[in-house]
Amino acid sequence: MNVLVATAGVLPPGPVADFVELLAGPRGKVIVMNVTQAPADFLDEFEDGPWRPFDAPAGRSDPDRAARQADRYIQERGSKIVAPVVAALKLRDVAPATLFVEAEDVAQAIIDTADRVGADAIVMGATRRLFNEMSWTSVSMTVTARSSLPVLLIPEPAQADS
Repeated sequence: MNVLVATAGVLPPGPVADFVELLAGPRGKVIVMNVTQAPADFLDEFEDGPWRPFDAPAGRSDPDRAARQADRYIQERGSKIVAPVVAALKLRDVAPATLFVEAEDVAQAIIDTADRVGADAIVMGATRRLFNEMSWTSVSMTVTARSSLPVLLIPEPAQADS
């Protein structure tokens, strides 16, 4: 089974890795993705903004620099966000691919990516309680409602009482 794991950084890595390992099995493919929802004006600031990728040289003139910097920003941000889930999967000998996407409609980007990579199921986090009205406007519930694929929602860990 091919599994797409979509995370915004709040998925509990251990439980996700446990489920994904079982779902994918020894022959399945696992892709861990992050969708960055960056306003266009933020990405436009790369044209003359101070941010540079960690390994980019300073002071070079390049007409495509802003686009590459925006893409690099999305890659670096995505890498940090998916790192805990990727590490937990690797501890279970699951070698995931990673994918980073920029989109305004996060839910649709997840559904489109699942279709594009041939996923059989989508694994996501449920950061809101599932049985209240607000949860039905969440990205997780929007993907669940719009996708033709099975969607496994893994809640964030319960907070320990003090």
